[in-house]
Amino acid sequence: MTTIQIRIDEKTKAGAKRVFKKMGLDVSSGIKLYLARVAQDKSVPFVLRTENGYTPEQEQEMIRETEYAKRHSKRYTTVEEAIRDILK
Repeated sequence: MTTIQIRIDEKTKAGAKRVFKKMGLDVSSGIKLYLARVAQDKSVPFVLRTENGYTPEQEQEMIRETEYAKRHSKRYTTVEEAIRDILK
């Protein structure tokens, strides 16, 4: 056996404790269950998301598309100019 110590804010700990309690688990058992699942699946048991709500791959693709558009798109100096071009 080994011991793991983690630092976490009280609000997160309390929220997790409530969820685990509803499942009949204490925090320690819940964390053990999580770590066992990570070891079994060799990945985290949920989709990782950035602070914007996207997967890292989705966010990188949006960044690439934006950079491409900045380099290769047509530029307009006024809205009217853009509208005229669209309506051609």
